Amino acid sequence: MQEYVHGYTQKEAVRLNDQANTLDNLLHHDSVWENNSLILEAGCGVGAQTKIIAPKNSKSQFISIDISRDSINQAEKVIDSLGIKNVKFKQADVFNLSFNDNYFDHVFVCFVLEHISNPLRALLKLKRVLKPGGTIMVIEGDHGSAYFYPDSKEAQKAIQCQVELQKQSGGDANIGRRLYPLLCESGFNQVTISPRMVYVDDSKPGLVEGFTKNTFTAMIEGISDTAVSKKLISREEINKGINDLYKTAKGGGTFCYTFFKGIGIKD
Repeated sequence: MQEYVHGYTQKEAVRLNDQANTLDNLLHHDSVWENNSLILEAGCGVGAQTKIIAPKNSKSQFISIDISRDSINQAEKVIDSLGIKNVKFKQADVFNLSFNDNYFDHVFVCFVLEHISNPLRALLKLKRVLKPGGTIMVIEGDHGSAYFYPDSKEAQKAIQCQVELQKQSGGDANIGRRLYPLLCESGFNQVTISPRMVYVDDSKPGLVEGFTKNTFTAMIEGISDTAVSKKLISREEINKGINDLYKTAKGGGTFCYTFFKGIGIKD
């Protein structure tokens, strides 16, 4: 797996949890499997999604893996603090899984493929450990879906810096639109894609704070120093772009972004 473009800071962990909490119902109202399932969560990170999906499936068991030991340690603390008992964590690389063939009833992957240079290979590795008849559930964003009012060329350029930095690290910040062909090419059947659009205006103060400010704009703010150092944008431009993104969270502003949730079945 490539370098995580956002870094492993405590500030990033807070952002990931803000994102998960804010988007809980939008992304996970249907993240439910039959009781007594064994589910692999691939790329659990700091447990931001784990703490949401595990309680929704309290009669199933999760094995949640991540390549980062530090992230696993944080995730374990979060899950323990919440008293969640149906999750076991394991440090592991999705490209070198030690599980037997046909081991899991289901596989869950959220905001992981965007950071991988060969997502098709990753899906094939995950497919190996999935039982016939089991499902894979994949959730990804797509930065090309971001649009907002007031519009701003500097804000758009700042977002494009995030896309470029992720590309340079081997990922694809616009991968949401690719989920259908990726799942089909991986050999999954009955593939379905469900777009999940976040629309925010000042009548939705929870989303203004949780998504526009603390998730999306915070993400762009987090890569600003790197973008400037790599000469993708000037300091003046990115500062204005970030300020303009914050303006969309003020009275009269709007913000839209689309996530994509894909499900496929292994024969």
